[in-house]
Amino acid sequence: MSIQLELFNKAKEKWIKSTQESATRDYNFDTLSGESLDSLYYPKVPTNEYLEKLGFPGQYPYTRGVHANMYRGKLWTRRQFSGFGTPKETNERYHSLLSKGQTGLSVAFDMPTLMGYNPGHEWSEGEVGKCGVSISSIKDMEALFDGINLGEISVSMTINGPAIILLAFYIAAAENQKVPLSKLRGTLQNDILKEFIAQKEWIFPPEPSMRIITDMMTFCTENMPNYNTISISGYHIREAGSTAAQELAFTLANGFTYIDYAIAAGLDIDDFAPRLSFFFNSHLDFFEEIAKFRAARRIWAKRLKMRYNAKNERSWKLRFHTQTAGCSLTAQQPENNIARTGFQAMAAVLGGTQSLHTNSMDETLALPSEKAAEIALRTQQLLAFETGVANVADPLGGSWFIESLTDQIEQEAEKYFGEIESIGGVIPAIESGYFQREISIAASNYQRKIDDKKLIHVGVNDFKNENEEIQIPILEISADVEKKQIKALEKLKHERDENIAREALSKIKEACKNNLNIMVPIIEAAKSHVTMGEIVEIMKTEFGEWQETAVF
Repeated sequence: MSIQLELFNKAKEKWIKSTQESATRDYNFDTLSGESLDSLYYPKVPTNEYLEKLGFPGQYPYTRGVHANMYRGKLWTRRQFSGFGTPKETNERYHSLLSKGQTGLSVAFDMPTLMGYNPGHEWSEGEVGKCGVSISSIKDMEALFDGINLGEISVSMTINGPAIILLAFYIAAAENQKVPLSKLRGTLQNDILKEFIAQKEWIFPPEPSMRIITDMMTFCTENMPNYNTISISGYHIREAGSTAAQELAFTLANGFTYIDYAIAAGLDIDDFAPRLSFFFNSHLDFFEEIAKFRAARRIWAKRLKMRYNAKNERSWKLRFHTQTAGCSLTAQQPENNIARTGFQAMAAVLGGTQSLHTNSMDETLALPSEKAAEIALRTQQLLAFETGVANVADPLGGSWFIESLTDQIEQEAEKYFGEIESIGGVIPAIESGYFQREISIAASNYQRKIDDKKLIHVGVNDFKNENEEIQIPILEISADVEKKQIKALEKLKHERDENIAREALSKIKEACKNNLNIMVPIIEAAKSHVTMGEIVEIMKTEFGEWQETAVF
């Protein structure tokens, strides 16, 4: 027996043992016609590259998935990104989605919250509750999750600049529910580097922002073993106009930077890396997206093992959430967005995602209506239970096209890593405008193809309906939301002990100034009914603000 075949058989035996030890869903995994399906397909005679590049699911380099039996064991978490108006209104939507089969919550915040401003601030006027839910205190957070046991439901929060404050509100609300921190499950986006690169919702300069994140990582590593402190996000990089390879390369480069800072802060790689997670976009090029997800796992595994010398196999596993591409949705013929989302969601599943959000058909026009959100959730359920795509792990693995495209995207990403390192790393590249230029060039090239009809966008540059009238219901946010939130904030400030609130703020300022971990004093401030805006302002006095370099 050749050494290659011997290694292959050992890996196969390990995989078989893993599948036998893993839970399997009580479900029929045959075809609709009753044909029996194996849980995995692989070459009978392995090539020299098979173990090096693909291997088996649940084994290094994880190209074929992070779990041995993939969706036969557990389906992906079905989340719908939701938040609008007051915490009470969003709470009602959450209860509705959970009753219809959603398995995790994903919180969308309004623009004032994302930027660290309370309702009532002059820059919040007209924006409160419009693009997400308005949260500025522990009272708001408690109302948001009223009747929802935080020890039993996984919660994702899409927040970056003031992430440490919203996490503190969430922790304080959980403690008031008597839920131990060790039981909290979920993910905080908390990816400030991609904010500087793409989404532009930062508060503090890059270096203080990285200090805040390492403080959070330290706290959560010590106290919240089931919680993912960062969801390193390529989604917004892609929405800004990047290519698939740029999304992958820039996102992973950010991930490596977080690792570097955490190690410099004294954390051990295997203590925190298993809880780093990722958030990717699933765009319109079906096969390119599948290849991108597979390449992401392989690159991460190789870098964590070889460069960072991580010993824990869980550190090597890139786990990710996927959201379908919001930028691909059209205001024209919005019902077509249901089909677009379905294709993109299937690419995410075939690429091995752990969690999925499907966009609603009306999101180019407004926040999702309840009916549109239900259709988006049903799209995931159709994929999970009617298409058969969950019955076999990595069903496209071994395809000449998919494997070639996976290699190609990996090679392209490696080129970008080299360019970023030649600049001096991610933060110098941000400060020089490198990422912004690369994305703007890619976005311009894409738009040119649309304008020249080299790419067809149905309903936009071809197959148009003249004099079209939109006839789907639109969710409208009342101006009363802003008044209600301002009134609630005034009531909170009137009823709290002002001396305790001021003392809590002074402790935050002291921690910022003296390089102490700021997580604990911010949690205490949350419990003392200090507001988000007040905490942000006190942190600004020590950390300052930042203006990016203009790129033309």
